[in-house]
Amino acid sequence: MSDQIPLQEALIYVMVITSAADNSMTDRELFSMGDVVKTLPVFRDFDGERLVTVAQTCGELLQEKDGLNVVLDLVTRSIPAKYRDTAYALAVEIAAADLNVNQEELRLLQILRDRFDLDKLTIAAIERSAQARYRKA
Repeated sequence: MSDQIPLQEALIYVMVITSAADNSMTDRELFSMGDVVKTLPVFRDFDGERLVTVAQTCGELLQEKDGLNVVLDLVTRSIPAKYRDTAYALAVEIAAADLNVNQEELRLLQILRDRFDLDKLTIAAIERSAQARYRKA
């Protein structure tokens, strides 16, 4: 595996590891990933047909020895500092997609916050925004 992957692939890896944190990927999480790739400007030049292949590659890496750390190291090297808040926002989006953020996902979000060296105000704004979007009536 190379030292870096393209930005869009790294962002997909972040979504995949967030979804897989609790050992299950729900339909809502998968739908959210597809929706994100179709609609966000950061994915404008990404071929959406490759989403499944990129997600599968990430899944294969996760199956290797110390797979989560391998993926975390790879995305940390591959995502430039100015996109790390975007990566964290995508992780929060996927965690919130099934309206139930569990302990494993919370722990992964903490790891991402630390890896991406995000400030507390940025973290709070991203998390509050997700709460507002996913609030039930």
